[in-house]
Amino acid sequence: MATDTIGVTQVIDETRRWLKQIVLRHNFCPFAHQPFQQETISYVVSEASTPQAVADDLIQALLQLRDFDANDAARTTTLLITPHCFADFDDYNEFLNVADTVIEQLQLEGIIQIASFHPAYRFADLDADDVRNYTNRSLYPMFHLILEAHITQARATHPDVASIPQTNMDLLEKQGLTETLRQLDACRTVAPDDHSKKG
Repeated sequence: MATDTIGVTQVIDETRRWLKQIVLRHNFCPFAHQPFQQETISYVVSEASTPQAVADDLIQALLQLRDFDANDAARTTTLLITPHCFADFDDYNEFLNVADTVIEQLQLEGIIQIASFHPAYRFADLDADDVRNYTNRSLYPMFHLILEAHITQARATHPDVASIPQTNMDLLEKQGLTETLRQLDACRTVAPDDHSKKG
């Protein structure tokens, strides 16, 4: 799918569908149910096509989430989605070091945490086609900005936080790559031409 033809509404709709049909359905993140249901997730689609421009958008998103927290507003998490940048996972992975530096420079360590998702996400010890990578594979490159206080509260209600990553990987191994790809593809918006072909 050519990212230069994708609109903001489509990106958000598809991301919400991915959250509901993949992340929440399989309980990949037990802490995500409440923010999704209460609509306290802020979806920010970056129009940036360069890492420097994404860094500027990241700073703005971090400060906005910090201010939401300071004002006790109903926002606990932000998804900064970058459909026009970081098509290559290695470039995205390298940028995570920049994101960590930004957190430090803004003095947000211990306040906001960043989780990473990418269409080609690859854990260091896994092959690229290993189904277990799909615990962190999304439709678009994105940065999940989370208030640390929310994480602390959520962890207090979960019996074994440390087991979550392995539980997710075990689920995907049992499900298999073919079904995992089918479910992910089902989250995409079908183009009008595709509808007419199905007649």
